[in-house]
Amino acid sequence: MTFIDEYKPRHLTLTPESPTFWRVTFDNPPVNVIDAEMMGDLKVLLTELEQNETVNVVLFDSADPDFYLAHYDLAGDPSIAEALPSATGYPAWVDITVRISKLPQVTISAIRGIARGAGSEFVLATDIRFASVEKAILGQMEVGFTAVAGGGAGGRLPALVGRGRAFEILLGGDDFDGALAERYGYVNRAVPDAEFEAFVDAYATRVSNWDHRALGEIKGFINKYTRLPDEEFPLHSDAFWGAAARPEFQSVAAQLFDNGLQQKSPLEYHLGEEIAKIKPAAGK
Repeated sequence: MTFIDEYKPRHLTLTPESPTFWRVTFDNPPVNVIDAEMMGDLKVLLTELEQNETVNVVLFDSADPDFYLAHYDLAGDPSIAEALPSATGYPAWVDITVRISKLPQVTISAIRGIARGAGSEFVLATDIRFASVEKAILGQMEVGFTAVAGGGAGGRLPALVGRGRAFEILLGGDDFDGALAERYGYVNRAVPDAEFEAFVDAYATRVSNWDHRALGEIKGFINKYTRLPDEEFPLHSDAFWGAAARPEFQSVAAQLFDNGLQQKSPLEYHLGEEIAKIKPAAGK
């Protein structure tokens, strides 16, 4: 029995487009939050990919045309995710993003929908990001929660967009559409939505047909010169969870949940704008 036969994920669909090209589709209604079950699925997938010498390309897309990965699940118990096995010894989300960034395969995010917070951190950890001009939205809104981004955005964004624009993204907490994200370097390329699937599939197929060793060596050199040391990233997680324990953070989260957080609500569609209207109340 193969890995694909045995693998029964709860919030991912794994489709082998060819022996060298796998598609992984996020599917966690209503808005694709990153919860403990999805993190468990990702850890199983990563363990297979770390040992797989056949697959060259992994393309991550979404079953929901409006939400790629909305953000981390703020309604769940974080201790459940932290109890999952950690290959790096790092906190749950850091374990996942660090391992994604080091996979031997070429990883591609096909962003057609909203990717905020941890969703944005996921795509930043992949090698290549393609975005739909009309449908992609990216952002790091943690500052509105009185927190820092916990999954390493502060360590990965500067290499992509530069120091000043990294400050703009992280301090503003606002949304970036596909066209602006491309101009800033947040994504590699923004593609008109009507052409998006064909473009991304053609690129992934092309790369998947190259020599496995050559792809790994290219990735190895680029990672050597552009990645922070792994041990930097748990510092971001510690800062985020430290903030999450404070009353200001909990006040913001409670107000957002009252207004439709983690549902297909106007607030989730426009969270970058709406979170600026929320005022944290200390001691609440």
